[in-house]
Amino acid sequence: MTDSSLYDEYYYSHNCGRPYKRDESWLSFFDQIAKRLIEQSEPKTVLDAGCAWGFLVEGFRNRGVDAFGIDISEYAIQNVYPAIREYCRVGSITEPFPSRYDLITCIEVLEHMPQAEAEKALENLCAHTDEVIFSSTPFDYKEATHFNVHDPEYWAEQFARHGFYRDLESDLSYITSWAVRFVRRKTTNLQLVRDYERKFWQYKKENFDLRQLSLDLQNSLKYEGAQNWKLNSQMQELNSTLTEIHASRAWKLIQWLWRIRLKLIPHGSRLEQILRPKNK
Repeated sequence: MTDSSLYDEYYYSHNCGRPYKRDESWLSFFDQIAKRLIEQSEPKTVLDAGCAWGFLVEGFRNRGVDAFGIDISEYAIQNVYPAIREYCRVGSITEPFPSRYDLITCIEVLEHMPQAEAEKALENLCAHTDEVIFSSTPFDYKEATHFNVHDPEYWAEQFARHGFYRDLESDLSYITSWAVRFVRRKTTNLQLVRDYERKFWQYKKENFDLRQLSLDLQNSLKYEGAQNWKLNSQMQELNSTLTEIHASRAWKLIQWLWRIRLKLIPHGSRLEQILRPKNK
């Protein structure tokens, strides 16, 4: 079981990228998350699973949403703002919640739990809502309390076991580049394949256009470099643009969608033959 004593004053001072405290930066960050999620989903009730100091709960409540929080750290709950402390409590997200919610948020939490415990928590989330906003770092293995780091497809598979699938139209990059909106959905493999193929094609086209832009920029750099060696600053700017392209969300998502496609439609499978466009 997760050791709650790990998440003490030292943890929040040193292990959150920058000191986690009640300041304008953190409050503004979570307030904007609350604002955008309200615009997207219009929830009346929200549970923040792993609420830490309750900043997201506070953001929702400031905007009229009946929001609650739960966290395993007594130290964290002690630091919740007094005006909303009654809405946040110490507890484990593996234990059944007192009610259902329109929306459950779980942001950078399950990587801190042993795998079996995290899977139990995920099942519990799915049992109490039809919509989950979820993120879990796919690469930060250095942090001492990250016991359970997985790629996004692992979490997508776990949610699918409970009838939840990625909303392909939602962009939650304002939370993290790997944040996902999972929704309960009755669907078939054929419908899932069509949805993923549609999105895969969209990102493939975007990726192609980015590659073409990259080539055009490189050719422009070569030409300009040959014409005038003083354009070094412009070359650096264009190279920075190329770096941004290769780090873009579309570039990463097309790789993720391709892995999903291969799982759903193996090469040479009957399903691939059915879905393959017929030549007229």
